[in-house]
Amino acid sequence: MNSTFLVLDFGSQYTQLIARRLREFHVYSEILPFDASLAEIKAKKPKGIIISGGPSSVSDSESPKRDTKELAQIAPLLGICYGMQLIAQNFGGRVLPSGGREYGLNFINWTNAIGDVAQNQKVWMSHGDVVEVPPLGFEVIATSEDNHIAAMQGPNILALQFHPEVSHTEQGMDVLRHFVFNFCEAEADWQPKSIAEHLIEEIREKVPVDEKVLCALSGGVDSTVVATLLTKALDPEHVHCVFVDTGLLRKNEFEEVLAQYDKLGLNVHGVNAKKYFFKKLANVVDPEEKRKIIGHAFIDTFKHTISKLEPMQWLAQGTLYPDVIESVSLRGTNVTIKSHHNVGGLPENLDLKLIEPLRELFKDEVRSIGRQLGIPEPALQRHPFPGPGLAIRIIGDVNDENVALLQECDDIYIRSLREEGLYDKIWQAFCVLLPIQTVGVQGDSRTYEKVLALRAVTSSDGMTADWFSFNESFMRKLSNRITNEVSGINRVVYDVTSKPPGTIEWE
Repeated sequence: MNSTFLVLDFGSQYTQLIARRLREFHVYSEILPFDASLAEIKAKKPKGIIISGGPSSVSDSESPKRDTKELAQIAPLLGICYGMQLIAQNFGGRVLPSGGREYGLNFINWTNAIGDVAQNQKVWMSHGDVVEVPPLGFEVIATSEDNHIAAMQGPNILALQFHPEVSHTEQGMDVLRHFVFNFCEAEADWQPKSIAEHLIEEIREKVPVDEKVLCALSGGVDSTVVATLLTKALDPEHVHCVFVDTGLLRKNEFEEVLAQYDKLGLNVHGVNAKKYFFKKLANVVDPEEKRKIIGHAFIDTFKHTISKLEPMQWLAQGTLYPDVIESVSLRGTNVTIKSHHNVGGLPENLDLKLIEPLRELFKDEVRSIGRQLGIPEPALQRHPFPGPGLAIRIIGDVNDENVALLQECDDIYIRSLREEGLYDKIWQAFCVLLPIQTVGVQGDSRTYEKVLALRAVTSSDGMTADWFSFNESFMRKLSNRITNEVSGINRVVYDVTSKPPGTIEWE
């Protein structure tokens, strides 16, 4: 391979996404920590180096820093967001707080267009600092709606204030392609093997033939793919899948998913742990505390289940990269957005080794693997559902009454989407039960009932998302249906927040 690219991780939520985009161009890429030694970087003989974004400000004395001038002497540089600001600072430019953050969709105007990219391009931004004055010898080639520098070019350097790697940047792939093939003159000389084939080989190398695996199932796409991978890679009798009914699943989901697993030929143990989970969550309202309690409750349930089975050596989970990047830092200086119950390791007293085959992959890649494994399309196209379940879609106390109320609303919402042919156009749709009550009029009587928020977003990988634009007729019909059919709800609202600045889930 002659075209190796290095991505230096400065803590961006999107670092792995950059590497993934390069994979799609059939060029080899590696992610290194931002402070990787110069000797290591030179030894890899990169065709290009990409400096990622990050949550820090270059003006902060504690922010991650390195000399980008010496990097530019090794290979062409692409700076993205924080990477652009660091380059500007290193080369003598001036970086200042913008006075107004640019998050989400924005339009930029190219003064020097790149290839076939539209002169007025819709892009995704997530930053608070801006390059006020570019370094000497750099040319400003694009500006934002607020007239901030959106792209600049210098000797052997291209720098962007927006994120070309995210799916919501229109023609973002064309911008990256320009850097890879025009700027760096790379060749598409890397041919990855089937990801499913590669993962099966990895599992066989990691898990000895005489050891057994406990696979945690949630009912969603990720854990279903993991269980199927393990079953194909290992002796099926050595893979014990556990599907826990926490009481926080969607309406009728436990029975329906068990039937689906049976058709896939998985060795599944269904466990009813509703009472235990509800007891642990009683009077808990803080979202981080909810997530951690649920994570511990899952572990306790697995320990109890293991005691009834033959000895296990491994625990498998369907953790994805977006879960990891929101919870912990992989290589850079990421901040914790929110804890995910399946991220962060295992308690020592469980005495199991952890295997997470999908840990550095994205949802659309996992669906592709599922197709390679022969998993039916309806199972693969299910909207993502969080491990903590409805507990994080109830803002406030989690109890039988609130869960039952939310299950009914969720059932109406999802059925309505399917009936109108909208379900497959949406990445994720769900209801959130709010901890407030409002006055209403129903049946000529005054009511004082709860408020339901609806959420629906489009995305390709969960790293960025935009709200789905329903037509007025559908929203009117859905609101009426919920308030008429579900006792306890008298007001429905719709969330029109993108990611960023919001996350997809509310908690």
